[in-house]
Amino acid sequence: MPLIGFVSGRGAGDSVQLVAAFQQGLAETGFVEGKNIAIDFRWADGDYDRLPALTADLVSHKVAVLVGVGGDVSALAAAKATTTIPVVFGMGSDPLKAGIVASFNRPGGNVTGFTLWTSEMESKRLGSLRELVPGVARIGVLINPRFPPAVQEAEELQADAKSVAQQLFVVGANDDAELDAALTTIAQQRVGALLVAAAPFFDTRRDRILAFAAQSRLPAIISSVAGGLISYGPSVGESYKNAGVYVGRILKGEKPGDLPVLQPTKFDFVINLKTAKALGLAVPPTLSAEAGEVIE
Repeated sequence: MPLIGFVSGRGAGDSVQLVAAFQQGLAETGFVEGKNIAIDFRWADGDYDRLPALTADLVSHKVAVLVGVGGDVSALAAAKATTTIPVVFGMGSDPLKAGIVASFNRPGGNVTGFTLWTSEMESKRLGSLRELVPGVARIGVLINPRFPPAVQEAEELQADAKSVAQQLFVVGANDDAELDAALTTIAQQRVGALLVAAAPFFDTRRDRILAFAAQSRLPAIISSVAGGLISYGPSVGESYKNAGVYVGRILKGEKPGDLPVLQPTKFDFVINLKTAKALGLAVPPTLSAEAGEVIE
């Protein structure tokens, strides 16, 4: 029975639906966990420093395919861990710039996967938040400085804000202590809204961040996890399902280097009207029309 190694920068608790999507993709190619394949999971829970050791452990078990998802650090760790075991990665930025693949159409070597381009979408999120809270003087931005796309995220946000004379207050957090301090600082700065930049660490601390936003009565936008006031991002579940399909195809004999790197074609835009009402906000009809899902 082939063993699949699955390592993620996220946590098991916030990845249940993503694992289900991955398994669905496997099933579409004829592979079912416990029946004709086994999956060994490793979770970093947002602690990126653990990823190299977790990945090396899976490689030592001679897995048939290594899956590195849940952020760029996981993808890089998987790609660096082996040049012989097929690797399927998932990341948020450009795998070509990261040096993981030779090209998008023909990645080459033992690696293929998907990118979500999450770092490219921060301006869209900022614009949606500004449209929902017009006239907000200052917006707080929460960034994970240890997440590789963070620099690009910050640059994109600052450029967008400068173009419309919008003030931003950017604060970083990489662990629980820093997150507590960052949220305290955001509260002290009295920002009018909060943007949480894409990062697996924030996904694993979603409930804490959303509870803070609710308690502080802050309109908040996050990336691709439904919650807060609005969320916008690529369909992560769809990408995980496609990763499962790729793993199945590789197990059937296809070479990862011949499988094109997948890019998102479906995006989730969710507006929580219940939260908007609690904050006393009126959602513009134009924004509601754009939403793929409206939570009443």
